[in-house]
Amino acid sequence: MEVSTIIILAMIGVMAGIVSGFVGVGGGVIIVPALVYFLGFNQLQGQGVSLMVLAMPVGIFAVINYYRAGNIQIAPALIIALGFVVGAYFGSKWALGVDMKKVKTIFGIFMLVMSLKMIWDGQKKSSDSNKVVLKENNRP
Repeated sequence: MEVSTIIILAMIGVMAGIVSGFVGVGGGVIIVPALVYFLGFNQLQGQGVSLMVLAMPVGIFAVINYYRAGNIQIAPALIIALGFVVGAYFGSKWALGVDMKKVKTIFGIFMLVMSLKMIWDGQKKSSDSNKVVLKENNRP
């Protein structure tokens, strides 16, 4: 592997970690497009690498920080993790059996819809109501 590729991969990891730690998005939102557009991976290769990264405990220090601040609820996290394991298994089987153009299109539509929804929701709510919701959710 070339040094430039190693540097790009490291930069993708750092950016995905920063964005994930900052706003809580899955690393795949950063990792998959970056691998596809900067290193020429195909969609499925990008997804595979992203899932392998997420399978390792790369977010452990961010989790520790959020836990210490009282922002992690264990039961919901474990339930989601269990669902994620089951969903990832079937999702990967589905993706590997579908034309790559369709997978890429579905991925792009998903990111677009989620982005537009978050922008819309962010504009609808006042900053005061957000503070109240955050305060209520941070109770231990």
